[in-house]
Amino acid sequence: MPNALIDETSPYLLQHAHNPVDWLPWNESAFARAREENRLVFLSVGYSTCHWCHVMERESFENPAVAEVMNRLLVNVKVDREERPDIDSVYMAYVQATTGQGGWPMSVWLTPDGKPVFGGTYFPPEDRHGRPGFVRVCHELARLWRDDRERMEESAARVIGHLRAESAAATVRGLPSSKVFGDYLDRCESMFDTKLGGFGGAPKFPRPVVLRALMRMSERFGAEGDEGAAAWRMAERTLRAMAAGGMHDHLGGGFHRYSVDRYWHVPHYEKMLYDQAQLAMAYMDAWQISGDDHFREVTSGIFGYLLETTRDGGGAFHAAEDADSLANPDSDHKAEGAFWVWEADEIHGLLDPRAAMVFSKAYGVEAGGNARPESDPHGELEGKNTLFRATSDADLAMMFDCSVDEIRDSLTASRAILARFRESRPHPHRDDKIVTAWNGLAIGALARGARLFGRTDLAHAAVRAAEFIRRELWDGASLFRSFRAKRGEARGFPADYAFLISGLLELHATSPADGWLDWALELQRAFDEQCWDAALSGYVMRPSLGGETLLVIREDYDGAEPSPNHVAADNLLRMAALTGHEPYAKRAEALLRAGSSGLEAQPFAAPELLAAFDLMERGVMKYQVPDETDARTLRKLHSIYQPRAVFAPGQGTSIIVCEGMTCRVADLG
Repeated sequence: MPNALIDETSPYLLQHAHNPVDWLPWNESAFARAREENRLVFLSVGYSTCHWCHVMERESFENPAVAEVMNRLLVNVKVDREERPDIDSVYMAYVQATTGQGGWPMSVWLTPDGKPVFGGTYFPPEDRHGRPGFVRVCHELARLWRDDRERMEESAARVIGHLRAESAAATVRGLPSSKVFGDYLDRCESMFDTKLGGFGGAPKFPRPVVLRALMRMSERFGAEGDEGAAAWRMAERTLRAMAAGGMHDHLGGGFHRYSVDRYWHVPHYEKMLYDQAQLAMAYMDAWQISGDDHFREVTSGIFGYLLETTRDGGGAFHAAEDADSLANPDSDHKAEGAFWVWEADEIHGLLDPRAAMVFSKAYGVEAGGNARPESDPHGELEGKNTLFRATSDADLAMMFDCSVDEIRDSLTASRAILARFRESRPHPHRDDKIVTAWNGLAIGALARGARLFGRTDLAHAAVRAAEFIRRELWDGASLFRSFRAKRGEARGFPADYAFLISGLLELHATSPADGWLDWALELQRAFDEQCWDAALSGYVMRPSLGGETLLVIREDYDGAEPSPNHVAADNLLRMAALTGHEPYAKRAEALLRAGSSGLEAQPFAAPELLAAFDLMERGVMKYQVPDETDARTLRKLHSIYQPRAVFAPGQGTSIIVCEGMTCRVADLG
């Protein structure tokens, strides 16, 4: 029999709707039940494409014996972190503060008023590898709640009080020192892997915000100088390594979540919409800086993946694809990467002998599989190959005594054959909910791609996605977070507003006559009214329970997604230039002042804010582009890397660029 999750729309919650666990969604009634029955609440937070969430479900939540313990001792609540990032952030702060690490699935035991008493991430069903078993933890915490409730409540109140005190007020000071730009480069250089690209060792995450800030620094300092050259070298090396590596889907376009090894060879195979959008932006930056069409091709592959695989029928974009899938229709369980990996014999069976040899040399295919032991400690990829560029076209031409063009033609044909065959495999689960924030990022990337590459299909896709969000997730006063068959109940969070506004500013630059700037300004007004906290000088989330705010959360870390406060600072400066409305710039300055001490202490944690500070310090470049501008001039304009540029309609026959109070005819070289 299904549990209470059966009426939810979240793919993650629906995955658990037939567990024997008596799951409840997060709501007031779940905690009222805990108070009435005098039980602790077990809160499980994850998302539908999370590999270890699947593992914990398979081991514990699908196990009737484990479920019996949970149902008898606890009130059990499930949360999709992508639908409710506010709830996730509250308890992730607790888990990180008490364990020193975080991740998903997140497992937290709460008092009936929502205060955490114990937490962690993945728990095996029994004690294993130094981790306490889930069943033992449930029994022990239930016993303590029964026998020593007062002390547990005191401890929980003390911890939540500490978290609240830490987040109570911002340290507002002067703007950062310009020294922060050099400090950022120094920090990047100290962590940079000069041989393999990326920062630090395994696992290696893309963090497009880091790479885009480096490219911004290359433009700030100038490519001819040591600092500018160093910034570009780190960004270029990393972007090329990721594009060559197994994190890049060489058959279907787009990128997997991260590399589990330092070589960029074996990825965690999950694909997220926010990664595709941000990486498309980074590769477009690199194309403009270098003029190298390799970066354009990678970007086009990302756009192809978005349009062909992740686009919803209504025009917006789905959230993610799972890492796990069935190896074949008869398999009894899913395996990570099954859809994406290859046995050498498969490739030789699908391609003619010479093409198979060329392809195998090009993409590192080995008879026994190409995963190194350090990349596959559990032997899940034994005999399997993840495709990565092991040999260049030029070297292949020498090996096979032919031209580079012949090699490229052979590889193009082989990729098409293998991609068609791959489509016949069982597909990974798609999280087909539509997240406003991530669609905002995608809209921005597509709109910019339309300008840079002169592609009307990308402009049309960006417009359709924006129209969907406006139609389904905006009620004229508030944004909403997500949609799947119907609008979700959660109202928009800071990321939803900031990322969508950013996307609309890009769409305005592509289609200035279509009113996208007007909607962006309307959204900014709602954003200010609903999310601004004067005491914290920032945009915040205020999750509540029983009428009490659990924690006020001001996001200030640029991780897999940038901080909405940092994106908002950039948006506000651009809107000030486009409208001449000075209060936008004042609010951007307030955000920079509030983030100043953190930026100076750890610039690597806030590259998006660093970029906004650069924009404030050097100023926005406003290009006024007449409707009659010819296509050749537009191509030249949009081929130049200008990270401080905004675009607006112009008059006459010349493109005019204004910085501050000075305007001139643009010199496009």
